[in-house]
Amino acid sequence: MTARIGFIGLGIMGRPMALNLIKRGHRLAVFARRAEAMVPLTDAGAIACDSPAAVAREADITFTMLSDTPDVEAVILGSGAKAERAVIAGAAPGSIVVDMSTISPAATRAIAERLGAAGVSMLDAPVSGGDVGARDGTLSIMVGGPQAAFLRVKPLFEAMGRNIGHIGAAGAGQVCKACNQIVVGQTIAGVGEALLMAQAAGVDAAKVREALLGGFAASRILELHGQRMLDGDYTPGFKLALYQKDLRLVQEAAHALGLALPGTALVAQLVNALVGHGDGELDAAALHLVQRRLNARGDERA
Repeated sequence: MTARIGFIGLGIMGRPMALNLIKRGHRLAVFARRAEAMVPLTDAGAIACDSPAAVAREADITFTMLSDTPDVEAVILGSGAKAERAVIAGAAPGSIVVDMSTISPAATRAIAERLGAAGVSMLDAPVSGGDVGARDGTLSIMVGGPQAAFLRVKPLFEAMGRNIGHIGAAGAGQVCKACNQIVVGQTIAGVGEALLMAQAAGVDAAKVREALLGGFAASRILELHGQRMLDGDYTPGFKLALYQKDLRLVQEAAHALGLALPGTALVAQLVNALVGHGDGELDAAALHLVQRRLNARGDERA
């Protein structure tokens, strides 16, 4: 299947995702706030547009991949004088908007309701897998929204990911992503503490990691982030500043549900410390840095 597709948001995740759609032969209209971000897409044959509304007019299915809830609300719904530039102003009845950002489940439901009133379906489809998964087309995609819209978009999801699940109604994808971030953060913290203990005990942490990969403690986080910790390479695949935002969304949802999530709260404080230290552009694996700083002795420096 080929389709008229729009893609808005061409950052570290959105750009390779959009390129994977082009590689499958799809016609793309694109928009980004920075014109230079569109160049790799236009070089690959995409059409550059001057607004989100213009993208939606060119597309049957419009994807968004943005940083936070206010960005998604502004791009899809707009307000005031900018409303005419928003996706909803250009989307035709019967079209679909697919938001692949990680944002508030409550805001997602409100956006879906507004789009629905205009005859436009919405899917929330946040992803996991970082920039590597975005480049390789191996993302995990967690989808909320109407089943019929999901089935229509699923072939396009398959160009960007492997593990694709329809979780439930509008907002369910965002709830699933919140659950993902709970597990990811506490697992990164656990891997960091394990390697820290090995090093403090004078044991080869690289050999400890290899041994753990062969047992019940094995995980993708131990494999990938554990190696990053050993190498001290925190080149961002998923920036701490964005993870801080995700954890804020988790805590807001937990507050609304009356849930105590102490493990998540601890990870959030560690991330806050790193971002406050100026490390927000580093990869989430840099949680290990704050663990090392907490355990530094004398003149040691993390």
